[in-house]
This record gives sequence, structure tokens and C-alpha cells, in this order.
Amino acid sequence: MAKRIFVGNLPFSATDDQLRGLFSTHGEVTSVNIITDKFTNRSRGFAFVEMSDDAAAAAAIAALNQYQLDGRALTVNEARERTEGGPRGGFGGPGRGGPRRGGRDDQKRDFNRPRW
Repeated sequence: MAKRIFVGNLPFSATDDQLRGLFSTHGEVTSVNIITDKFTNRSRGFAFVEMSDDAAAAAAIAALNQYQLDGRALTVNEARERTEGGPRGGFGGPGRGGPRRGGRDDQKRDFNRPRW
């Protein structure tokens, strides 16, 4: 059964072939996916590597966690499944989007009333 591995603190210059070569010394690499920004197409500094079996993945995690690649210590561990639902950060979290209090909206004048 294939095992997904998270690789963090990745140098922005890292390539798929470079990661494939690094991980293939510990077993068969099924796929390498460096995550990129959808607007700039630049690496976001992390990747997912899929290995053919659990033993190879465990060996790669043990050997490559804190491995120095282009001056950066890699963070290598088992990938966790993304949870559906829940907030993902940013501006859409709880407490957002309700009525504003104490701002300029509370000081608006009623323009429908006569002024004389």
C-alpha cells in the first residue's frame, strides 16, 4: 500500500527530480508533487512524496527528517489527511461578516427626515 509523506521547509529551488532522487535511495517513489502558488506558479516550500510501501516510507522519514538540502533542514513526516469542513484560516473564520458596531455606520444621519 502506498504511503504519502509530507516534506516541509523545502528550498524554493528544489525540483521533482531532486526529491525523487533523494527519496528513491530508501525505496520506490510512486509520485512527487511540489505544491506551487496558483497565481505565481512559485513553490510554496513544501511537497508530498508517495512511496510504494510502508517500510520504505518509514525508512525515508527516519533518514531524511532534518536532512540539510541547500542549507535548509527538511521536515519529513507522514502526511495527514486534510479534514473537510472547519475553518482554514484567513478572513473567513468565526466572528466575521456580522454587523459592524461602533464604526461609521452607527454615525450615519437619517437623510429622510426634514432638516428644518
